[in-house]
Amino acid sequence: MSNRYEEDLLKQQVLEIMNDEKAEKDTTEIEEREEQGWAPQPKKSPSRKKKNHKVLKMAGIMVLILLILIVLIIGTKPGRSIIYKSASTFASHNMNNEEIIKEYDAAGGAEHADGARHEDYVTNYLIFGIEEFGGARNTDSMMIASINTKDDTLKLTSLLRDSYVDIQGYKANKLNSAYARGGARLLVDTIEKNYKVQIDGYVSVDFKSFEKIVDLLGGVTIELGKEEAQYLNKTNYISQKKNRNVKKGVNHLNGNQVMGYVRVRKVKTLGGVNNDYGRIVRQQRALKAIFDSYKSPKNLFKILSVTKESLGYVTTNLTQDQIEKAMADVVENKITTLDTFRIPVDGAFDAPKKYNGITYPIVLDWDKNRVELYKFIFDDTEKEAVAALK
Repeated sequence: MSNRYEEDLLKQQVLEIMNDEKAEKDTTEIEEREEQGWAPQPKKSPSRKKKNHKVLKMAGIMVLILLILIVLIIGTKPGRSIIYKSASTFASHNMNNEEIIKEYDAAGGAEHADGARHEDYVTNYLIFGIEEFGGARNTDSMMIASINTKDDTLKLTSLLRDSYVDIQGYKANKLNSAYARGGARLLVDTIEKNYKVQIDGYVSVDFKSFEKIVDLLGGVTIELGKEEAQYLNKTNYISQKKNRNVKKGVNHLNGNQVMGYVRVRKVKTLGGVNNDYGRIVRQQRALKAIFDSYKSPKNLFKILSVTKESLGYVTTNLTQDQIEKAMADVVENKITTLDTFRIPVDGAFDAPKKYNGITYPIVLDWDKNRVELYKFIFDDTEKEAVAALK
C-alpha cells in the first residue's frame, strides 16, 4: 500500500509540473502576442451568441417584410391606390371644399349645359383666379386643365377674360364678369354653354392667397424683359412699393412681385407677346415657376407643411374621390407632359373698340374656335371635331 501511495503522489507532482509549464508557456505566448499589438478577447458565452443570432435574424426578417410591402404598394396598382387614397384624403381635408360643395350642389350641382361634350378618357377642371379690387370680384385668369388618358397628356387651355360670351339670365358680356354675377356655378355654366366642353370640377384662389402660396414656397424664379421690369417698378401692379425693385434678367420674386407680374398686359413679355396674350403667357410662366419651385429638393417635413398650408388657401368643389381619380389618372398613365393652348386662336376673332355696348371685347368665331379646342382637348382630327359639334 505504501508503494501505491508513493506512485500516486509521484503522478500528482508530475501533473502539477506539466500544468505549471503549460501555464508558463501560455503566459509567454500571450506576452509575445501583446508585444505585437494583439489583445486577448473574452470568449462569448454560447447564450450570448445565440441571442445575437436571434436579433440579426429578426432584423433580416423585418427588412424583408419592409421590402415586400414597398414592392406591393408601389409595384402594384392596388398598392398604389392606397397612396392615392391617403394623399387625396390629406388634400381634401386641408382645402376649403365642404361648404363650397354644398353651395355648388344647391345651385345646380352636377348638372351640365346642353351640348357640353364629355368623353370617358378626358376630365376637365376649371382653374381660376379671383381679382378683388374696388369691390369688384372678377375672374382675372381662367384655364381649363384637361387630363387626357387617351394620348397621356395634361393640357392647359387659357381662356381670354375679355371674350364676349352669352351669360344665362344676363346680357352678353365679357367672360370675366360671370363669376361676379353668379359665382362659380354661373361661371362653369357659362363656359360649358359657350365653349361646349363639360367641366367636371373647379379650383380657385384669390389674389391674396396666391401671394401667400408663393411666399410659402420661398418665392419663385422668373426671367423679366427690360420693358417688363421698368413697367413693374413704376406702376402699382406690384402693390407694395418696397417690392418695386425688379431688374431685367433672372429675378427671384416674392408673392407680391409675382402677383404684379401676372397682371401686366400693357407691355410686351420677354419674347414679344403683348396685350391679353402677354398676360396669359405670364400666367403660364408663373405657374411653371411655382411647379418648379415645389419640385426642388426640400426637407420632407417642409414639403408637407407647405402643402398643408397652401391647400388652405385653395377653394374647390372637388370631392375626395375626384382628387383620388385625378392622381391615379396621372400616375397610372405616366403623364409627364404639359401642353398649353389658348382660346381664341389666331385668325378666329375680332377685337373692336366697342361691341353691343361693351368696350374692347374679344368677339370669337365660335365654330372655328370650338373645332380647335376639340382638337386640342380631345385629340380629335378636324373631321372628328366638326362631327362632334354637330
